[in-house]
Amino acid sequence: MSTLIAALAAVAIVAQDQTVLRAAPRDSAQQQAVLWQGDSLEIRGEKGDYLQVYDYRRERGGYIRTAQVRTQSLQPESAPELLSIVRFLRDAPGAEALGIAYTAAYLKAAPAEAIDAEPFAALGAMADRLAHRASARQAKASDTAIGAHLEVAAGYGVRMVGFERDGQMQTCYDGDAFRRVLALPASDVQRAQAALGLTAHECVPTDLTPLERGERDTWRGEVLDRVETAKLPDVLKNRVHMRKAGVWAGIAHRLARRENPGAAAVMAAGNRALEELAAVNPGELAEADAAAYSDAAVRVGASRWAAEPAVGAAASKLSVAVAPGQPGETCVQLFAGQPSEQAPLLTRCTYGVVWIASATPNADGTALALAVQPMDTWRELWVFRKESEGWRVDVVPPALGGPDTPSLGYVEFAGWTPDRTRMLAAREAKTGGRYRQSFESIRLDTLETEKRADKPSSLSVFYRWQDPAWKRLTVSLR
Repeated sequence: MSTLIAALAAVAIVAQDQTVLRAAPRDSAQQQAVLWQGDSLEIRGEKGDYLQVYDYRRERGGYIRTAQVRTQSLQPESAPELLSIVRFLRDAPGAEALGIAYTAAYLKAAPAEAIDAEPFAALGAMADRLAHRASARQAKASDTAIGAHLEVAAGYGVRMVGFERDGQMQTCYDGDAFRRVLALPASDVQRAQAALGLTAHECVPTDLTPLERGERDTWRGEVLDRVETAKLPDVLKNRVHMRKAGVWAGIAHRLARRENPGAAAVMAAGNRALEELAAVNPGELAEADAAAYSDAAVRVGASRWAAEPAVGAAASKLSVAVAPGQPGETCVQLFAGQPSEQAPLLTRCTYGVVWIASATPNADGTALALAVQPMDTWRELWVFRKESEGWRVDVVPPALGGPDTPSLGYVEFAGWTPDRTRMLAAREAKTGGRYRQSFESIRLDTLETEKRADKPSSLSVFYRWQDPAWKRLTVSLR
């Protein structure tokens, strides 16, 4: 926390944005600096309606109107009053910098034995909300204020980290206060909110290596598992289950990417993701959490084949097998009938996870659908087709733009039509900031979508010929 607050017995906390520090105690005096809510000043005197102050952060002194600051004692007897102000500001959007200043003042004033998890929970909540504001800023007029509030927070030791995600800058709180909450005796609600603050998907750095990302996901899963959900309010319980579902879906994908993945471990992680998603109670879902629920479902949907045994399809006219390719590659081989020593009909390699259990041929052996997952949040559909010139394979993505834009989605095989000219597919992806779901009839000759609907019952061909296995396994019908 601020060295100024640690050294003084009383401070003046700036209460308004763009407060002017002047060279003399009058409105016409030269402007020394522009101050922002939450700035702490040393009081050196009083003259009329002005306080003589010194700003240690900017290393300059001056005068400021008394009405624009709050003079606050830092003696132990002031601690209860300071905590009550922190409680008021904790959930006040736009007042995060001011709330952080009062939290710092409380931690200075309160006796060490009286400090519990509450002020750190409040500090974490305000810092996290300030980071979200910085990431979501849209109007240039607000950029100056947000940047200033971030500087004020940094003056109290609140650290933010930033990195690029999907072409935009993402600002995240480093979570120090949340870690303190988990280390102190805390209520179930405080621990749940701290765990959610520490495990946000958007705050996982994009430059981590696969090994580092796997370690981060394992740590996130462990943090969330430390939360007791039995007595949580339903809304908060849903949030914990949704976060766990997304984290375990990522763990399942990373386990499957290993050179020698353990089938039992992959299945356990995949099933855990499905169980956490199923534990969400849609009837108690807050309106503000609708996007988070869709996010969790898409993440689980992308990795849902991890919950199935890694075995190929039963005896049929077509089958697939995998073989190692270049370092890190998996090569998919298409065979007539079961895999044998004969040359494959077609071979294609990928750096993604090939879910062999998803391989589904059509009745006459002229087409086969296969799920391939290049990223933990992105699953494609490979469609092998027999043409007059021979066999070919094409990729059907969850949405246009590839696995980078957007970076969240899946498409899955949902059935073959009896006329052997169409394939049914379900897609769900985040596009344009919105989650979109569609059920489609796709022509096999061109792989173009012929018809689509937002639910299966609205598309007759889909409703009539959807594959029972797909209907049993999919999360798109949640």
